[in-house]
Amino acid sequence: MMQKTQTGVRIRTYYELTKPKIWYLLVFTAFGATITAANIYDVPVSAATWALMLFGVAAGSASANTLTNYHDRDIDAIMERTKGRPIPSGRITPPKARDFGLVLAAISLTCAFAISYTAGFWNGVWAGIFMAFGLVNNVVIYSITLKRRSRANIILGGFCGGAPVMIGYAAATLQGLWDLGLIMAGLVFIWIPMHIWALTLHFKDDYNRVNVPMLTAVQSEKTSARVIAISTLVMVLFSVGPFFLTTSTGEPIMRDIYLYTAVASGALMLVLAFWVIAKPTEKASWALFKFSSPYLAVLFIALMVDSALR
Repeated sequence: MMQKTQTGVRIRTYYELTKPKIWYLLVFTAFGATITAANIYDVPVSAATWALMLFGVAAGSASANTLTNYHDRDIDAIMERTKGRPIPSGRITPPKARDFGLVLAAISLTCAFAISYTAGFWNGVWAGIFMAFGLVNNVVIYSITLKRRSRANIILGGFCGGAPVMIGYAAATLQGLWDLGLIMAGLVFIWIPMHIWALTLHFKDDYNRVNVPMLTAVQSEKTSARVIAISTLVMVLFSVGPFFLTTSTGEPIMRDIYLYTAVASGALMLVLAFWVIAKPTEKASWALFKFSSPYLAVLFIALMVDSALR
């Protein structure tokens, strides 16, 4: 019984190391991209493709989170928000965390490229390329290279956020990959800075304590609030982009369901963003941060529903 308890604790600790709240949402965006592309272009997606895509994106996102946790273990041990994480708290040793992350990365790449055998050769090739890009951008570009050096870290290091969408889309079809697929990925890419900046404004003392120059941590609260509001406005304007796309026959890709959802949910985000400007407090920025994840999920639900009712 004691052995089973210890095994369960160990599994939960490794699971916590992967930051599941982050990869849940990324897997959902990949799922939404696959459904949307399959509906619009009327292509079947096999069970094997679904399994490889979903497990691959989950493993890839978990790998990136694990490896960034490994690299950031020194500053995580100092920040109040992160000192209880598995590595700084001593529940997992750094070498074991690193090795676990590398194994997950290998699994994710294998799954992505294996889509070549279940969907199509180029589908798997592109899925694998997007997976590799996402891992390199998150771990090497963002965490290792930019996070501690540049206030633009989350912008240049945020491209990885769109990788799951491109993987999910490519798993279904390559039709429209570079217009609708890219716009859907762009939604996540533009969402990431606003999401992270709202978080760092709330925890700016933590970031300043470890000299990580997140933009909203090193700027004044007034400037930070304006940056967050502008990025939120850009995100909301960009979110209506899919409504203006058409198929090769001139038929609109999205209809009113998606447009109304994007406008309504975007209006709520703008209200919260301008609340941050009016009162650039931790409470306001935390409210914006907490609503931003459901906002992105709602957009992808609307994409799926709209495409299903075409």
